Amino acid sequence: MSLLSRYGRSACSRSRKLRGPSTLLRLAFLSTASPDPLGAPSPARLGGPPPIRVGLTESAGRGVFATRRIGSGELIHTAEPVVSHPSLRSLHAVCYSCLRKLNSAGSPAHAVSFCSDDCRARSQAFYEVETRVDWSSHDAYCRTQGLKYPLLVKRLACMVMSGATSSNCLDILQPAYLSPEMISEMEEGFRLLKCAFTDAHVKDEQIAFLTKQWYTTLLARIRINAFRVEVVGGSFEDLLSMAAASVEAEAAVGNAVYMLPSFYNHDCDPNTHIIWLEDAVARLKALRDIEPGEELRICYIDASLDWDARQNILSQGFGFRCDCPRCLSGD
Repeated sequence: MSLLSRYGRSACSRSRKLRGPSTLLRLAFLSTASPDPLGAPSPARLGGPPPIRVGLTESAGRGVFATRRIGSGELIHTAEPVVSHPSLRSLHAVCYSCLRKLNSAGSPAHAVSFCSDDCRARSQAFYEVETRVDWSSHDAYCRTQGLKYPLLVKRLACMVMSGATSSNCLDILQPAYLSPEMISEMEEGFRLLKCAFTDAHVKDEQIAFLTKQWYTTLLARIRINAFRVEVVGGSFEDLLSMAAASVEAEAAVGNAVYMLPSFYNHDCDPNTHIIWLEDAVARLKALRDIEPGEELRICYIDASLDWDARQNILSQGFGFRCDCPRCLSGD
């Protein structure tokens, strides 16, 4: 298996399974605090911004901190993805824009679909670019190699070409360390992406940003900041207490990169959880009471794993050795 296909942030927490600062502050409020369909208290109901700030931690770089007491189960904020893409397995089963699961009746098996006119309209610019290009070789390569992040790069490249975003829109996110072996693995994906555009007679000036450096650096950022979107769906009653917020891997419908959620640091026994109810809109909820000034942390991996497995995945996939209280205790 490719080194580049192994890891991505998930939404697992231990309790869910039995076992320039001013710029960052402005970015924080690109996410919203909206009414919670589960009925938990929400800052939006009071007309205020999310009760958080982005600041520097003592040892983990940037982090997210509470600006007031946050109650257990409270919806802290929501976040729209900067870029998202369905998994190849779910390509014809979910909305090509928001990743909402579709009613497949009447949809051609080979066609991508949108769940609403709004999603179609919001996707029009990049979708028009995508439909001009033959992606068969690129997507076949991703499928056979088990790669998911090049699909996000493809989507982002089309967004840049359409004017929907800038080529440096993810530059504020921390990149992963890439070994020479990883960079070498990326070369074929880059070649296929660029060839797909050139074979479609896209003008050179339109893809001037699409250099090998841009491609590899973007993948380095996506690799440790992308989330696997696991849509819950169905009944929400058991989510009120967050007792069933964990979702099996088979529920994953795609991957997405968010701005503010990417600033959350990791903990193997987190106080915050990220869930997706129906689409790619991320919802950050408190797992327990959080005091003012306390850092909000999520779990990047399956927290039901034992100590050795967690340390190995975090080291290889995210480039750090976890020293959270749970890990320090040897649990």
